[in-house]
Amino acid sequence: MKMNFELGKLFLALVVLINPLGALAIYLELTQNFTKRERRQVARLAAFSVLMLAVVFTLTGSLLLKILGIRIGSFQIGGGILLFLISVSMVRGGSNPAKPDIGTSENNEIQIKTPQKTDLASIAVVPIAMPMMIGPGGISAVIIQSTAAQTIQDTLLLLGADVLVAALCYLGLITADKISKWLGQTGLTIFNRIMGMMLAAVSIEIILAGARSLLPQWFS
Repeated sequence: MKMNFELGKLFLALVVLINPLGALAIYLELTQNFTKRERRQVARLAAFSVLMLAVVFTLTGSLLLKILGIRIGSFQIGGGILLFLISVSMVRGGSNPAKPDIGTSENNEIQIKTPQKTDLASIAVVPIAMPMMIGPGGISAVIIQSTAAQTIQDTLLLLGADVLVAALCYLGLITADKISKWLGQTGLTIFNRIMGMMLAAVSIEIILAGARSLLPQWFS
């Protein structure tokens, strides 16, 4: 039951952090001269890139911490603080500090030169998948939860969460036009701030889990 609860927090954190809606504007701008088929190809490649990054850190996160000599509790606190800072920025309406504000002017207007159609793979990976969809915050969330996996079943559940999030990324991108028209700028702003509040709650839980791991006597 504990792992299922942690899995729920991981899924929520990844949905908020990866947040395909945050990449819609740049995706639409970069693919404005592409055909419908080419747009879908970019969406597939971006979602696949997100999945691969999530899977790699799910499988290697715990080993990476051991190699670097970092205690799980320390990483949980550090990662939780990072997620909290991101959530504060989202609630205040600012850009995600862990996802660079790529291609914007002082008026926050997108200014990106449309690439050649032969460059589909590169724009799908950078900047759409990385860092606009999965960045340091998302990677930190994956590593934190990978350290909680105790059995093969736990790891499979985490991998399942990675697949679901990647699928949401794909659906978000292929319906970008409809979502943008339906929500509008105001709707996207409100949604982003609600997601920020939810992420703040998740980040506090992660920080407390790290504190319990490092200082169990304080919570006895």
